[in-house]
Amino acid sequence: MGTYTFRLPDIGEGIAEAEIVAWHVAVGDMVEEDGRLADMMTDKATVEMESPVAGKVVSIAGEVGDVVAIGSALVVIETEGEGEAQAPAPATASAPAPKAEVVEERIEAETPDAADVARVEAAAPPPPPPPPPPPAASKAAPAQAAEPVRRGYDAKVLASPAVRQRARDLGIDLSEVRPSEEGRVRHADLDQFLAYNATGGYRSAGAERGDEVIKVIGMRRRIAENMAASKRHIPHFSYVEECDVTALEVMREQLNASRGDKPKLTMLPLLITAICRTLPRFPMINARYDDEAGVVTRYGAVHLGMAAQTPVGLMVPVIRNAQGLNLWQLAREIGRLAEAARSGSAKSEELSGSTLTVTSLGPLGGVATTPVINRPEVAIIGPNRIIERPMFVQDGMGGERIEKRKLMNISISCDHRVVDGHDAASFVQAIKKLIETPVLLLAD
Repeated sequence: MGTYTFRLPDIGEGIAEAEIVAWHVAVGDMVEEDGRLADMMTDKATVEMESPVAGKVVSIAGEVGDVVAIGSALVVIETEGEGEAQAPAPATASAPAPKAEVVEERIEAETPDAADVARVEAAAPPPPPPPPPPPAASKAAPAQAAEPVRRGYDAKVLASPAVRQRARDLGIDLSEVRPSEEGRVRHADLDQFLAYNATGGYRSAGAERGDEVIKVIGMRRRIAENMAASKRHIPHFSYVEECDVTALEVMREQLNASRGDKPKLTMLPLLITAICRTLPRFPMINARYDDEAGVVTRYGAVHLGMAAQTPVGLMVPVIRNAQGLNLWQLAREIGRLAEAARSGSAKSEELSGSTLTVTSLGPLGGVATTPVINRPEVAIIGPNRIIERPMFVQDGMGGERIEKRKLMNISISCDHRVVDGHDAASFVQAIKKLIETPVLLLAD
């Protein structure tokens, strides 16, 4: 019998160490030649390590989440034959190149249609009215008089669908709730039931869940490190502007109605087009700052990062040369990159090299956001959800009238070492002008 020491090879240019994100073997396991040993994550990819020999695993380097230096022993395998064999050192590595499955850097998802907003809002239950003050108990009444009267099966209790849903969420049997009027249980009755039983041991269904301890490893650790480094090194400031996108939404619907076999347009391609048309006047926004070298590089081409939510965390696929793509080409590239990120099939070059990032929470985007900059970039843009509100508009005769309009806030966070507040505000105002006059987006 002999032993073979498999040392972690150089799995990327300039990489000094890698994190163990998954073990496929344990001590005592038999492994075949080319069998899977472990998945190792670097700054650029998750790489699968394969065994160059067959044998029995006698030791492994550590646990999931541990970091291993290049050239260190990863797995020791007992093999047939005499003597001890060693994996080639990193400098002269001749082992077969590992297969790379890219599962990369950070951040979030494409802006969906405005119609999604209505669906999200319609699905939310109406808020309960504020609870009335509890009635004063009679001094002469015995303590048992305040006990709720049991009314039989829950299905026989009169209550609105919203009250029933709230009771189910709280784990309350409606037959135990005393109705205040007309035999119908209302939200106020649930509030009184909860207030009365708070000291009597009542616990909602949600209180049964115990604590959970989760080790921060792999992509989640990489996201945590990147976000911490960004906030630690970059003095952020944010600016938010409200934009009227009513005309833009009309144009988008008209384009989609006649698109044929072209991909469906969302708000994102239109916003990207506005950004790309505006950036030549504000080169300080499309830049990267090397703070160690003290150098800012302003880019002519727009390599736009598109934050996307994936099963393993937030990632940023990059739309190369976005300034040279039309609306339909942008829509197609957005769909392709988003799918590649979600499926884990995106290539390393598709997940790096961005010069500016757009991030959005879609219909959950809220009124305003303060996104974290994708370091070493100097700015990140966050469109928020579209809402309908009444607005004063010019009537064309010197007066004003009130109309229902579609409004969307645009947020931007900037590196104050590179971008001044006036420049950030002027940049967003220029974007606002384009999307509020959408015909300009299609003009040469």
